[in-house]
Amino acid sequence: MQSINKEELKEKLRETKNFLKDERVITANRLKGKIIGILRDFLKEKGFVELLPVVASPVTDPLSSPETTVSFNVYGYPFQLTKSMIFHKQFAMLAFERIFIFSPNFRIEKKEMAKTGRHLVEFTQFDLEVRGATRKEVMELAEEMIIGLVTRIIDEAKDEMEFFERKLKMPIRPFKVVTYSEAYSKFGKDLEARLSQSSEGHIWLIDFPEKIREFYYLEGERTFYLKDFDLIYPEGFGEAISGGKREWRAEKIRERLKRKRINEDLYSPYLIMLEQGIPPSAGFGIGIERLTRFIAGLESVKFCRLFPKLPGEFGL
Repeated sequence: MQSINKEELKEKLRETKNFLKDERVITANRLKGKIIGILRDFLKEKGFVELLPVVASPVTDPLSSPETTVSFNVYGYPFQLTKSMIFHKQFAMLAFERIFIFSPNFRIEKKEMAKTGRHLVEFTQFDLEVRGATRKEVMELAEEMIIGLVTRIIDEAKDEMEFFERKLKMPIRPFKVVTYSEAYSKFGKDLEARLSQSSEGHIWLIDFPEKIREFYYLEGERTFYLKDFDLIYPEGFGEAISGGKREWRAEKIRERLKRKRINEDLYSPYLIMLEQGIPPSAGFGIGIERLTRFIAGLESVKFCRLFPKLPGEFGL
């Protein structure tokens, strides 16, 4: 276990104290509060029910790094810190048709990710899910939500936008749609960054190959390609949203786990819930700190959280 000596700790806490007084931090977090309020208003008007997050659970999203899950025992049962609410969003469809959550996520990223300006170990994800929805329907909902957000921010956050000298362009619907195959042919492996850098508007990136995505997306018309999407911010700000249509059949998930060589015992609670029956759904998640960074035009998400934990670095 890596430790920190007392003198180093004092210096780190002095840095934290100075960071808390930084006007960029103060203004960005004030702006973030307004963003959260606007998103909440938008979805409540659409008939969504707000749920409270699940902080720890016997099962959580593996993402691309299942080995970095924070695990511990509670009353003798294995629990993990939540990486994302995806499984619980699917389960919640048994109770509600439309839900959203501001969910704290804890993900141990690789140390080099600290340099991207987009990654935090601890962050808030705004999650929503809609029972019986198509991919197209939730993409259209996201477009309406983002345009509504930008409209209100321009009107209601004049002081913050003036402080950051940020002039937001109003997104135009429908957003451009590009398949993963098309983007890969043009840009190669760095396609999301290249798309973001080369675009003046938001872009949907759809139909990812199964092998590079998580196992819970529904397969599309093309075998081994998914009914999923990422929304890419313009101006080089990178990925905004990830989501898609969910697979809700246990046998299909088992097939996917087998192809990915993942031990299905790790996801027993999820598989049993699917076997007992849950409705099909679609939804997405959007990082609140990344959204605030884009709205403010900041170089790093660290300014968008009062106590940021950058990958590989000490954080209070």
